[in-house]
Amino acid sequence: TEEEVIKAAKIAHAHEFILQTENGYQTNIGDRGNKLSGGQRQGITIARAILKNPDILILDEATSALDSESERLVQQAFLELMKNRTSIVIAHRLSTIQHADEIIVMSQGNIVERGTHDSLLKQEGEYAKLVKLQAFGD
Repeated sequence: TEEEVIKAAKIAHAHEFILQTENGYQTNIGDRGNKLSGGQRQGITIARAILKNPDILILDEATSALDSESERLVQQAFLELMKNRTSIVIAHRLSTIQHADEIIVMSQGNIVERGTHDSLLKQEGEYAKLVKLQAFGD
């Protein structure tokens, strides 16, 4: 229903920009959303996933093309979307995964570490090195 679409868009932080478009929810966004910014496209994608309500959610580098502000909004939407479901998140941006129940660190196709964000930092291994590198690069 239209109410469900609007609710999903609000959760995905897409509702506001949708209302600002020429025809609101009836706006033509082009082939594959090419008339939208990266953040707007992600918002629409998240809203669609919310509407589908899958048991398992797989996100592959979902924030890699976003600026910092868009990433922050998308991450908030992801936290909502991932509630009460199995989620597999593939990410190089560690801010995307730091709240995960379990993080699996892979190197050259092998699992080298696994644990929570805090436990992996305490191990001072590969994950901790990556966190330090990304903090330094930001």
